[in-house]
Amino acid sequence: MISKKVFISSVISLIIGVSGAFIYLNSKINNDFVNIQKKGNLTLTNLELARKFNDDITNSRKNIITETVQKVSPAIVGINVIEIRKVRDPFSSFFDDPFFRQFFGNRGNYNQKVQGLGSGYIISPDGYIVTNDHVAGNAAEITITMTDGSHHKAEIIGSDPTSDICLLKIDGKDLPYVELGSSNDLIIGEWVIALGNPFGLFELNDKPTVTLGVISAIGMNLEPINDRYYLNMIQTDAAINGGNSGGALVNSIGQVIGMNTLIYTAGGNQGNIGLGFAIPIDKVKRIVTELKTSGKIDRDFQIGMSIQSIDAGIANYYDLKNTKGVIITKVIANTPADRAGLKTGDIIVEIEGYKINNEQTIFGVFQEFRAGQEISVKIIRDNSELTKKMKLDKK
Repeated sequence: MISKKVFISSVISLIIGVSGAFIYLNSKINNDFVNIQKKGNLTLTNLELARKFNDDITNSRKNIITETVQKVSPAIVGINVIEIRKVRDPFSSFFDDPFFRQFFGNRGNYNQKVQGLGSGYIISPDGYIVTNDHVAGNAAEITITMTDGSHHKAEIIGSDPTSDICLLKIDGKDLPYVELGSSNDLIIGEWVIALGNPFGLFELNDKPTVTLGVISAIGMNLEPINDRYYLNMIQTDAAINGGNSGGALVNSIGQVIGMNTLIYTAGGNQGNIGLGFAIPIDKVKRIVTELKTSGKIDRDFQIGMSIQSIDAGIANYYDLKNTKGVIITKVIANTPADRAGLKTGDIIVEIEGYKINNEQTIFGVFQEFRAGQEISVKIIRDNSELTKKMKLDKK
């Protein structure tokens, strides 16, 4: 039997132990709660800062696109040209008789001034300007309009109809100019901005028209137009219209990655339907360098073979999967084709990475090369793929 004294002592010890445990646990919980609150406050502060940053961007309406436009616009120019074309009166044959000439004059060939317009961009502070050959390549007079409202007469340094690239020059120094990027690392879907002079609107406020889109596709080999070859083109849905030709296609950080050149239309429409094409800037840079040096592009080399597009009959005979490529119909002795080991009956499917679809494609591809260059030619022979090396000898 426990004595009263022992019982009271046990109760007092239990109360002291429980009280101590309560105080310890209460203190720990309070400390943890304070720490959680502190951490929570820090997280909330970061979130508030992020929201404030986004609000500042939204409220200011400025973003990477508007900053890029502001950066690039001063180097974009409007181009007005006057071209002299020889015109023959379709009814001139009716007025060959001297009797009619005394009343109607000589109705034969005569010169006519034709006005045109386009876009361009300054690529150096001393006034070099790039545009399309079909804009200014045959111009007798060229007037450049800048964003400060000034007008300048331009001269043609060199123009290449085959690639549709023209290099102009105006007098000046410390002029605004664009940064030329690279077209080797383009990303399908990345933002692009087209700047130019559609329908001559540049003249209204001395500012380029700006349209926004994405890169829709790359490596597009288009059919030639008037002996101009368009290979490895950039496709974009940024609106491009008449007068945009020669203008800059820039990426979101303001680097020029292409020259706006062509649009596809449908159903008789003449405006943009979301199918625009630009010449890759790496090709533009290469052509411009050659035009600066010699004023023209030297493609004076020989190949030494005859080719033919592949039809269904040829594809069936050679057991080909499709009709893409060209077949060699003749190889001339002691020529680059002969020395490369090419033979009659070989099917050419690719040259230096360019896919060959037909005769027109291969003609365009060979325009990309220069005398003395060695190129890789991928062929199909006896149902096997082979690669031959061909050195292009000067004629």
